Amino acid sequence: MSPDNLRHLAIAAFAWTCLPGLAVAEDHEAGVPLVPAEAAGTWSLSSGGADICRVTLGGAKAGNAGFSANAPAACGEALPPGIAGWTPTGDGMALTATDGKVLIAFNRWSNSLFVSHRSSGADLQLRRQ
Repeated sequence: MSPDNLRHLAIAAFAWTCLPGLAVAEDHEAGVPLVPAEAAGTWSLSSGGADICRVTLGGAKAGNAGFSANAPAACGEALPPGIAGWTPTGDGMALTATDGKVLIAFNRWSNSLFVSHRSSGADLQLRRQ
């Protein structure tokens, strides 16, 4: 059993025994890297509850960029320019440039939600369509 699974089990056991009546909801995918088979498809990019654009992630290799990605001009200034691909990270995924440089990273919150915390305070969310 992995250390993360043991930690989740310990938290659930504590909540079960020490906090009666508390419902423990746990997302087993949070903190797990995204794999190409899961990523392929269209994702909605939003911020502050408003949709900005649609980003398409592919499962095919795209050279140094990792796996293929398409972020249209409709994404405007929400995403950095030059996105050519995506790559799994230790706790989610990152959109990358042609040379593989990480342009923006997203943490995995669930199977269908990735969040990038911005210094401006306005988080970006990628949601599965």
